[in-house]
Amino acid sequence: MNRKELAINYFKEGYNCSQSVVLAFQDVLGIDAKELCKIASPFGGGISRMRETCGAVTGMVLVLGNLIGYSTPETGEKKHELYKKTQEILHIFENKYGSLTCRVLLNLTNKHDDPKPSIRDHSFFNKRPCPELIGGAAEILEAFLKENNLISL
Repeated sequence: MNRKELAINYFKEGYNCSQSVVLAFQDVLGIDAKELCKIASPFGGGISRMRETCGAVTGMVLVLGNLIGYSTPETGEKKHELYKKTQEILHIFENKYGSLTCRVLLNLTNKHDDPKPSIRDHSFFNKRPCPELIGGAAEILEAFLKENNLISL
């Protein structure tokens, strides 16, 4: 199973969009799946159903940060390189899907949503582009990481 399929399957199991993308890269992150899920858990639904930055996008950023981020106060080249690469993957996603914003991607008019999660039944998957966005994010990230020699798998 490729990373795109893995991410979609995680989402269909009930993980949120951010968790699904992050879990698809668990093997290269070296972090326990439970910890990854906890770290990514508030980013679903465009950050806790606020419908802001898409959770699939935040999942990509979390993976990239783990792979090339910095852990000390930084104002120089490391920060520049991280921000540059982050912007590159965000531009790829935005060019492909038209936005980085959850509510725009879901064609919602309300800015914030009830914090109570939606029931994941058949109609949920039929009316939402989330599986496509999550799979696309995993695919974009994997290609980017390979092109930049950040993973070899």
